Amino acid sequence: MILAFFADEEAGGELGSHYMVEHHPELFKGAATAISEVGGYSIDVEGTRAYLIQTGEKSLDWIKLRARGTAAHGSRVWQDNAVTRLAEAVAALGRHEWPLNLCDTTRELIDALAAILGEQPTEAGAEDLVMRLGKGGGFIHASLRNTSNPTVLNAGYKHNVIPDTAEALVDVRAIPADQATILDEVQRIVGDDIEIEVMHSDIGLEVPFGGELIEAMTASLQRHDPEARVLPYLLSGGTDNKALSKLGITGYGFAPLRLPADLDFPGMFHGIDERVPLDAIDFGHRVLVDLLRTY
Repeated sequence: MILAFFADEEAGGELGSHYMVEHHPELFKGAATAISEVGGYSIDVEGTRAYLIQTGEKSLDWIKLRARGTAAHGSRVWQDNAVTRLAEAVAALGRHEWPLNLCDTTRELIDALAAILGEQPTEAGAEDLVMRLGKGGGFIHASLRNTSNPTVLNAGYKHNVIPDTAEALVDVRAIPADQATILDEVQRIVGDDIEIEVMHSDIGLEVPFGGELIEAMTASLQRHDPEARVLPYLLSGGTDNKALSKLGITGYGFAPLRLPADLDFPGMFHGIDERVPLDAIDFGHRVLVDLLRTY
């Protein structure tokens, strides 16, 4: 068993897991599977407690949009305005409605949710089923389609000067199979006059919800919560498993937490006072110890 603590995951892992995989792959010799974060936590399915094991991650493309124009005095009548051009592109991309796009993992999740809720997935619809999960549904909702969210704007230096350049950062997350074409679609949406610079890119992952480790995780959860239902899910974010996959290591997300039904756990990610109850951590500790002793 190899225990690794990686830095820099929130910045793409370039100085953490990716660095270690590239420069010190010998440290992971013999490892076939990895257990990382953002999985194993519980959600409420209209009164049924279910735990989500992360068996996939969307791909990641952090991009910069750049619009160019001609600098001028702010009092001019001016059509060649980089800020206006960028604003139009950002609005078009931010408001774009990406179509529903299920992969193997999300299809299996939707089928399992439908069975728990006594519905036919083809009749109820994937989005409707996910949104019936209450506060736990928002994070899973993002796994059903590609997303492109503008996050940072930068332009100009003075109130009365029209700048010649305006830039925006956009967080693009795609279903794993769509990564190869997602930026071509982004370019179509923003227009050919907008430059796209890729600041950081990382792969998407999807592995089967089955095998010895999945069975062991499920057994450990059910020994400590006999009523537990265990489901796969696709993470809309990312973990260090992306880097480890380059060494042929199959990664899962499993940091178990038994959470109150009304706690919006995913909604606190990256927020102020991000937290979980202490008894949830105690539960997770017991399940992980059980898994390590029995797998």
